[in-house]
Amino acid sequence: MSVRVGTCSWADDSLSKLWYPPGVSSAEARLRWYADHFDTVEVNSSYYALPTAEMATAWAQRTPPGFVFHVKAFGMMTRHPVKVEQLPPDLRSQAVFDQRGRVEHPSQELRSEVFRRFLQAVAPLRDAGKLGGVLMQLPPYIVAKPESLAYLEWAREQLRDAEMLVEFRHRSWLTGEQADRTLDFLRQLPASYVMVDAPDVAGNNVAPTVIARTSDTAYLRLHGRNKATWNRRGGSASERFDHLYTRAELSEWLEPLRELAAEPGDVWAMFNNNGRSSDASGRPFAQAPANAAEMVELLHLAGVPVAAAR
Repeated sequence: MSVRVGTCSWADDSLSKLWYPPGVSSAEARLRWYADHFDTVEVNSSYYALPTAEMATAWAQRTPPGFVFHVKAFGMMTRHPVKVEQLPPDLRSQAVFDQRGRVEHPSQELRSEVFRRFLQAVAPLRDAGKLGGVLMQLPPYIVAKPESLAYLEWAREQLRDAEMLVEFRHRSWLTGEQADRTLDFLRQLPASYVMVDAPDVAGNNVAPTVIARTSDTAYLRLHGRNKATWNRRGGSASERFDHLYTRAELSEWLEPLRELAAEPGDVWAMFNNNGRSSDASGRPFAQAPANAAEMVELLHLAGVPVAAAR
């Protein structure tokens, strides 16, 4: 099997301002340009608002056969608080929100309806053969305990036959003997474990890097290694993930990816470092697509099978 490499958005600020050439400015043109360079992508906007079937239909139409979208679950699906205005208008009356307008403890009925609408929205991608997994990125305050396992079991039922990708963000899931218990739980669920490359910082709000797979899918998200900004109070996502991987850092993944690609199943490496860097002349560029392209090059040089854009 070959490794497929992409980025965790095709429309974030750094890509929109720095990666696309002049004239490639519409939503359609940008996705088509992206698909000329990579054959997979994560949909990130779906975390902030439920997608629509019309959007998914357009994505499917604007990409070539074989292109794959992994779709990040809406915040309420992964137990993140959401603003009431992030919900579809007809669901807002069902939500109990606090003084800040945040829905932190939705009813199971409301959450179940959100899952149903999410699946309905991405159905055009599934029908086109372009839906990969649904990324369930848990909040860093969700720890390994029976209640958390019960929620993941419930979420697995809500996702029906969609592939479930689970990313843990609290250290308790993947340290000591709990790591094996966590991976066994995902195998039985079933769900695909998401490996992470992130800075080695003090505290519990980042999971350690554990190389493993719990299904036919091996999935890696590379968040960057910026220790200085990871826990900065009030920092934005672009600051937290502001890191340009060096060739040496990328090369650390060549053997693990080679071994994973030697097993049956799919292997994905998705770059979520969404900041900007500058070249020797001072010209700024987007980090994620630059590192993704460099990873493809390094995999080729190392003789690791890697998929090319179609």
